[in-house]
Amino acid sequence: MSKPVLIEAGLPAFGEPTVQPTIPAATHRTRVAAALAAADAAGLDALVVYGDREHAANVTYVTGYDPRFEETLFVALPGRRPTLLLGNEGWSYAETALGEFDRLLCQSFSLPGQPRDRQQPLPVLLAEAGLRPGMRIGAVGWKVFGIDDPGATADWLDLPDFIAQPLRALGPTTNATALFIAPDTGLRAINDVDQLAAFEFAATYASQAVRNVLFGLRPGMTELAAARLMGLNGLPLSCHPMLSSGARAAFGLPSPSAKPIARGEPFTLACGLQGGLTARAGFVVADATELPLGIQDYVEKLAAPYFAAIVDWYETVGIGVTGGDLFALIHRHLGDPFFGVGLNPGHLIHLDEWMHSPIYRDSPIPLRSGMAIQIDVIPATHSPWFTTNIEDGIALADAPLRAAFATAYPEAWARITARRAFMQDVLGIRLKPEVLPFSNIPAYLPPFLLTPTRVLAMR
Repeated sequence: MSKPVLIEAGLPAFGEPTVQPTIPAATHRTRVAAALAAADAAGLDALVVYGDREHAANVTYVTGYDPRFEETLFVALPGRRPTLLLGNEGWSYAETALGEFDRLLCQSFSLPGQPRDRQQPLPVLLAEAGLRPGMRIGAVGWKVFGIDDPGATADWLDLPDFIAQPLRALGPTTNATALFIAPDTGLRAINDVDQLAAFEFAATYASQAVRNVLFGLRPGMTELAAARLMGLNGLPLSCHPMLSSGARAAFGLPSPSAKPIARGEPFTLACGLQGGLTARAGFVVADATELPLGIQDYVEKLAAPYFAAIVDWYETVGIGVTGGDLFALIHRHLGDPFFGVGLNPGHLIHLDEWMHSPIYRDSPIPLRSGMAIQIDVIPATHSPWFTTNIEDGIALADAPLRAAFATAYPEAWARITARRAFMQDVLGIRLKPEVLPFSNIPAYLPPFLLTPTRVLAMR
């Protein structure tokens, strides 16, 4: 039986994109029509989709507009052109979006102190967008609430109160976010070839940023200097860059600081762009002899069992596999309390870093072609052994979708096929045909960060 061992491996240069995929205007029209059909099936007369800088994915999905500084509202009703409510700065920027909508200026969405000289009351603007008293309104924010949220009802809205109040004054307003993000039926759960190609584009750059740090990290440089190695190119972030060493690394989420990175310390980093995130963690050492006393079995105790679990995840994931299957296999490997795996071992990724997850205990949800999934298994040992981490994006694609991808995006397809070959031929991971790795460091795990070419593989 194969087991994880450390090998010396050359990581191929899978390359970076020269072609940036776009989402055609016709796709946005189709998405709006699908959203209205879903709303009608749910007994709703109108949809109001909220967005802001941190929660842009749903409104961007139907419009192509991603709010930069302000809130925005997208109002859609059957039989009329949709309307986008915008603040001062979003007004002209929205012209770059490929979706189709009329614009209304809502200066209440503008930043504090900016002009309000043309402001109409929000109820007046909602009426101009087509909302009428007595309508059943579905409000789409970014979060759904369920039986595990004490006291949750369909009336819980994840919208600012100054927006929720005038909506409720018109008629019964319920949380319709699940229409977009539910992991089984949500509109954004399944992606077409253009959207998947856009995700691969982002994931390539996000993973390359992490790769740059892994191969450029040196003791004595500051965390800020290490973060500079990412070489970010200005693509929109899906979360803040994370990089920390020493005691702060145990928390995972801190941003880099001016602290010098010391040999022997734990270290973690992550980079997320809209459509892809990659993360890794380990120790700033060249080999096990440089680890702190007492944890020189780091590979045997933590990294190797973890990698075996990740390999099982990769070899199991596929069309028709349930989320419960993936949850169970990770906990078969890493169920000991030492590993401390608490979050879902994988989730759907979209323009937002975590859209929703079909991967939970006893989940009956089958994985489907068109899903973009992030492997996300993070041990929290709360011990000197720290953690280890592989977070990367994949997509599932049946034969017709794979053929469409290869035809429409041959450059991206070449990267995907090269990554698959590396995972199988070098790392010993046997992927199903429908599994498309989007990371430039696919399942690549160097536990000793000062020797980044020594990685775990199955032998």
